[in-house]
Amino acid sequence: MRTIILLCCSNIFMTFAWYGHLKFDQVALWKVILISWSIAFFEYCFQVPANRIGSYEFTAAQLKTIQEVITLTVFSAFSVLYLGEKMKWNYAAGFGCIVMGVFFVFHKW
Repeated sequence: MRTIILLCCSNIFMTFAWYGHLKFDQVALWKVILISWSIAFFEYCFQVPANRIGSYEFTAAQLKTIQEVITLTVFSAFSVLYLGEKMKWNYAAGFGCIVMGVFFVFHKW
């Protein structure tokens, strides 16, 4: 569970680092880059321990799959709540297809 919590925290920081500046298009690009890198530092402070701790329980492919599902979940909430975008059916369907891939990664073959 620690891995999941750390990955969630990591993704919140990274989503803000990558997309938070979209609401501030009047700010100079170089300033946005510096601010984004500053935010991304904290993302790494959560991401690296999450992967280190998670590597004792999951394979690298499983860790990446968990990461991607969390990323889609965090991004979906972020785009609706922070950026004010609407969640369209085709976005949800596309995300759902990616989530279905979890079955193949975690299924014992």
